[in-house]
Amino acid sequence: MKLIAKFVVTVTALSMTATAAFAQAADWQRQVARIIASKQTYPRAAQMRGEEGTARVKVYVGAGGSIERTELVAPSGSSTLDKEALAMPTRAGAVPPPPGGATAIVVPVTWKLL
Repeated sequence: MKLIAKFVVTVTALSMTATAAFAQAADWQRQVARIIASKQTYPRAAQMRGEEGTARVKVYVGAGGSIERTELVAPSGSSTLDKEALAMPTRAGAVPPPPGGATAIVVPVTWKLL
């Protein structure tokens, strides 16, 4: 019986650690998304043509926080907006280092005319 009780305690401790790690990763993802969003512009040509949409960009981040490359995961429907979406992370330069080492994050970028 003691062995089972000890096992349960160990699993609970691991679960709490995993939950903390998940929360840290989620906070990091939100922070990176905000940094990238701060570099968003609405290309004038797209505005003039009334183009709107949401592009999803996969951003590869090195262990030190450098933006290594970007990849279009889902296009917006506008090649002009897609080019802007791919350029935004590069303009951000570096982001805080990922908590678990090098990783990738998918960031949605939306343009809407008001």
